[in-house]
Amino acid sequence: QVQLVESGGGLVQAGGFLRLSCAASGRAFSSFVMGWFRQAPGKEREFVAAISRSGGRTSYADSVKGRFTISRDNAKNTGYLQMNSLKPEDTAVYYCAADETYNIITTPNEYESWGQGTQVTVSS
Repeated sequence: QVQLVESGGGLVQAGGFLRLSCAASGRAFSSFVMGWFRQAPGKEREFVAAISRSGGRTSYADSVKGRFTISRDNAKNTGYLQMNSLKPEDTAVYYCAADETYNIITTPNEYESWGQGTQVTVSS
């Protein structure tokens, strides 16, 4: 496992942007596939984006494609989620997750390590 800490959440107006960070510690971050998920009140945790170990492959939920960008800096043991053109429906707690696998994962149950989450609120 790896320890994960998210940061960068906050309150933003619709159309604005935020950049979330996920700091990893305890193991070499480059050994882990990373994903971002979100959970709104009363809803299930849903996939947002995922990135391969090297950063060469990415996957996005249709709802964020073209607006969000996932990236990573293995030298800094940090992953990122750049969120542009934010909408009120993007409001949720955002979690980063990691798993020591070779394939991109889009289902939350397959991730071994999770951060504590960071709140993102988009006002209309």
